[in-house]
Amino acid sequence: MTKDVVVEHGESSKAPLVAPVASGVNRAVSIIDVFLRFIAIIGTIGSAISMGTTNETLPFFTQFIQFEAKYSDLPSFTFFVAANAVVCSYLVLSIPLSIVNIIRPRARYSRLILVFLDTASLALLTAGASAAAAIVYLAHKGNVRANWFAICQQFDSFCERISGSLIGSFAAMVILIALITLSAFALARRH
Repeated sequence: MTKDVVVEHGESSKAPLVAPVASGVNRAVSIIDVFLRFIAIIGTIGSAISMGTTNETLPFFTQFIQFEAKYSDLPSFTFFVAANAVVCSYLVLSIPLSIVNIIRPRARYSRLILVFLDTASLALLTAGASAAAAIVYLAHKGNVRANWFAICQQFDSFCERISGSLIGSFAAMVILIALITLSAFALARRH
């Protein structure tokens, strides 16, 4: 019986030594969280600006008859720009909450709020990027059965920009997945 009491006493005396290590790991995760948020901001704002400023005009026979391609002609591209702008705004607004997790590594509710909002942002960004990716595919390949012709042979600058804007958005999606995973890891370490 006395041996069991000694073992329990020894285990409880080691507990304070483990807490600072867990706190340090959570602080490191929070610093990585802030850094990844800045990277995701760059990806989403770059994608929104790149797509939002995309247009190309081609002359047809004369100067008075021209073909024009611009992002606002397609609702999927407009949704893509709006989704990236909303997610970028959210990421900017979430940085103070993420900084709270650096200052207070044991804060739990702020981390839960970030997980929930990051997941909603990931869903919105995925929807916008997927809708735009479908149209970009049609612009490159066309659809013979529907008589939709590939326009990228004529509007090559337009197609390069819309394809490039998808890269930043898909990169931001990967970063949001990493942010959700990091937050889940930090929450799991607290229990």
